[in-house]
Amino acid sequence: MRDWRLRRWAGASTGPRPLSSAQVPAVSAAGQNSKHRGTSVHKNQKRLLGILAGLVALAALVIPNLANAAAGGKSSASRAPACATPERPKSRGYDSATRKDAAFNKEFRHCFTTVDGIQMHYVIGGSGPQTTVLLHGWPENWYAYRGIMPKLLPGRTVIAVDLPGLGDSTGAPSNYAATTMATYVHDLLDRIGKRHGVELVAHDIGAGVAYPLAAEYRQQVSGLFMIDFPLVGKNLRFADFSNVSFHFLFNQQSPLAEQLVTGREKQFFGYFYPTFSHSPHAVPSPGAVKEYVRTYSRPQVLHGGFEFYRYWNQDEIDNKRLQQKPLTIPVRMISEEGFLDVMLAGAQGASPSATGVEVAGSGHWLAEEAPRRIIEEINAFYPSK
Repeated sequence: MRDWRLRRWAGASTGPRPLSSAQVPAVSAAGQNSKHRGTSVHKNQKRLLGILAGLVALAALVIPNLANAAAGGKSSASRAPACATPERPKSRGYDSATRKDAAFNKEFRHCFTTVDGIQMHYVIGGSGPQTTVLLHGWPENWYAYRGIMPKLLPGRTVIAVDLPGLGDSTGAPSNYAATTMATYVHDLLDRIGKRHGVELVAHDIGAGVAYPLAAEYRQQVSGLFMIDFPLVGKNLRFADFSNVSFHFLFNQQSPLAEQLVTGREKQFFGYFYPTFSHSPHAVPSPGAVKEYVRTYSRPQVLHGGFEFYRYWNQDEIDNKRLQQKPLTIPVRMISEEGFLDVMLAGAQGASPSATGVEVAGSGHWLAEEAPRRIIEEINAFYPSK
């Protein structure tokens, strides 16, 4: 299209239409004394105006292309919003799972913003007035929400965040307490202009971060939607469920967990995903597992994932303190089949009015095992405004 338009402009037979004599400004009085000189000036004016018109047409073609190139090659027709901070990513392979997904890239963009020494990676799409922030669990990253993100876009700005120290967020956090993680996420949202009305959707340890975010930055958060996480605090202690699965205590063993899993990430996580799925056929797809293993194969990310569990006793202390002032925003807990009682008890420690439901036929990976149900629940909890 661009070459065709340039050829059309350059062709003499289809060039800019000459201005009529009525449109050409009068020449000077001195020029009128010479018919030959007047004719020459008239021709020069037409030539100059033609050149100017051509330059304007050329600029109209070239400038948008330069702007698109500066924006990362995105077409101007793309609905993917621009990043709030134009940082160069420190993490390699951050777009490995989405690089060839044209439909996804039309609506979403990978962005990076540095917060207190941590370069936070997040994926953003949409420009609606409602801001929905998605926080992932362990051992996953933002990609766990890939199936529901496009369905949330109408009327929303959707932001899926890689938690500090995990995924493609790089740098070593000061510590891995949930209150510290919440501060990083709060500061990220503040940096990109999301200071009020944030709708939180959080799975697993992401919900552990989302609660102190909602409790300590109440002016920023409008709702808390948690997925399958035992929120410790006054109603639920870590000791109450630590024997339910081997990983609660195994992940706390430092540095043994890192020593045993390093170099065997594919085997370890390849066992973990189907074990916590409702059935082996409902586990995250092979492509998703490849994406998760890609990030958790990095020593710092593997270590960071285990560190979240090593701070769970501290989280219990911190949450008891925060729960002295119950949340006043709506709180919802979605549970895998068979675990609603314990999950809802934890949520009601944060807010006595919290509600919950379990999803029959689903295991722990609800956003991937039951995406339609999760979309329905989110839309019902956060209706369009």
